[in-house]
Amino acid sequence: MATKTAPAGTYPVEKTEAEWRQLLTGDQFAVLRKHATERAGTSPLDKIYDAGTYYCAGCGNPLFDSETKFNSGTGWPSFYDAKEGAIGTTTDRSFFMTRTEVHCAKCGGHLGHVFPDGPRPTGQRYCMNGVSLKFEKRGG
Repeated sequence: MATKTAPAGTYPVEKTEAEWRQLLTGDQFAVLRKHATERAGTSPLDKIYDAGTYYCAGCGNPLFDSETKFNSGTGWPSFYDAKEGAIGTTTDRSFFMTRTEVHCAKCGGHLGHVFPDGPRPTGQRYCMNGVSLKFEKRGG
């Protein structure tokens, strides 16, 4: 799969590949920086429904509130809405299909994809790789 790279100066948080490798685990680097996908059902975040916030594992940008999380049955943490201004999207034409890729608006890290089959009120399903997220429980 070809690696997608944004031009320098595109995101507020930018690091060299070596800096990202030092900061992230191998799995986080593969997903956030090389657009890999973790295996379905492997993220413990998929089954967490505590009150809190989901952040980008690369830069700490707040991405999703727990109130928007739902069980999509896909094996990946899923949300029906993102925090205002937290994400960006691009068209992903890999694997002989067209999908909408979701990335962090602050560092450009690949988070997952969004599909138009989610619940109300948005009808969106932000299907995220758990390793691209960090969860902070509210009040604890």
